[in-house]
Amino acid sequence: MAINRSELVAAVAEKAGTSQTAVNGVLDAVFDIFATSVSKGEKITIPGWLAVERTDRAARTGRNPQTGESIQIPAGHSVKLTAGSKLKAAVSKK
Repeated sequence: MAINRSELVAAVAEKAGTSQTAVNGVLDAVFDIFATSVSKGEKITIPGWLAVERTDRAARTGRNPQTGESIQIPAGHSVKLTAGSKLKAAVSKK
C-alpha cells in the first residue's frame, strides 16, 4: 500500500488544519530545495527523520545483456536516503 502525493497533501492539510493549496505549495518548495541543494552536493538532514545526500559512482565496465559485449559505464551521481532514529522507531512498532 502506498500513499500518493494528493493523499499526502490531503492528510497533512487535515492534520495541520490548513488548506490543501497551502500544503501543496510547501511541498513544492521543500522538494525544490531538496533538488537544488542535493544537486550542488550539499547534504540535507532532518534530525531523527532522514538525511538526503548525493553520492558519486565511479566509472565501471558493464555488460550488454543482449549481446554479452563489454561496455564502459561513465561515472555519475546518485542520491542516498538514510532513515533517522525516529523514523526507524516508528517503523519497528507493530
